[in-house]
Amino acid sequence: MFKRFFQTSSLTGPFITRVGLGAVILPHGFQKLLGLFGGFGWSATIGFFSRALHIPVPVTVLVILGESLGSVAMILGFMTRFVAAGYILIMLGAIMLVHLPNGFFMNWFGKQAGEGYEYHLLVITMSLALLVAGGGKWSVDGLIAGRLGSRK
Repeated sequence: MFKRFFQTSSLTGPFITRVGLGAVILPHGFQKLLGLFGGFGWSATIGFFSRALHIPVPVTVLVILGESLGSVAMILGFMTRFVAAGYILIMLGAIMLVHLPNGFFMNWFGKQAGEGYEYHLLVITMSLALLVAGGGKWSVDGLIAGRLGSRK
């Protein structure tokens, strides 16, 4: 079971995808975890998700950790498939709870009530690719798989 979980190819494509995806999601996680980049921080994010979105505290904690610590793991290529699955769940939740009523397109010109869900679909698509391919070249997963004798 562990062999399949960490198994990955030595291709560069998954490396580029995971580093880019992790680098884009990480600031969103740091907004929620640390209050950086104009974010609310840990307590205020939990309060907002609970009051405004009616999301249970344990789920909010998983979202915060998935976007912050998960993104660090994604960039390193550690537990790539696990983090990718987490991103998919987070983005599906964001679409269903917040962005679906705003339509497909992002709010480029400020004429919509909020942001659409096109960004979230891109994250889901990239995460699905990593779920299938693994972390690729220069990943911690690849190192672990090599030690387990399962590298492709």
